[in-house]
Amino acid sequence: MGKDLKIVLVGLPGSGKSTFGKQLASVLKFPYYDLDTLIEARSQMSIPDIFSRYGEGEFRRQETEVLGNFLNREESYVLASGGGCPCFNDNMDLINEKSVSVYLDVPLEEISKRLGLAKAQNRPMFSGMDQSEITLKLKSLLVERDYFYRQSKIKLSGEDFSAELLVSELIRLLKS
Repeated sequence: MGKDLKIVLVGLPGSGKSTFGKQLASVLKFPYYDLDTLIEARSQMSIPDIFSRYGEGEFRRQETEVLGNFLNREESYVLASGGGCPCFNDNMDLINEKSVSVYLDVPLEEISKRLGLAKAQNRPMFSGMDQSEITLKLKSLLVERDYFYRQSKIKLSGEDFSAELLVSELIRLLKS
């Protein structure tokens, strides 16, 4: 594969960007990064703290800045973006210009189950919601974000993705 192959995963919260990203990075022997973790390290604040102290606008500004700087790095890697990242500040155009974007298109029912099980985790967007409220929230997010996600160079649909399958898709895409 080419020099400096950057792979950026996009999709709804709970679609598996982090879990799958780590598996994919391992198969490719690339480093794995999480955009939210990079933002937290740079700002020395948690994402929920940035939201509550400065609001979503400031978070999105920082997100775009960190994303842009990171995409300019000269190394190969797998990056899990935040669920909303592609939808703001022309981020999806930037991602597609500088990397291979991969949309993890997981059925809403599966994501809802995952988020319901992981409610204790750091997901302020879904805190205090029951299963049906989580599903409704996911539906509205998908309506807002699908247009951006569908601009990805590769789309993986279903509940389980194999890193090997994606690697063969990447090879095919890079050869064409």
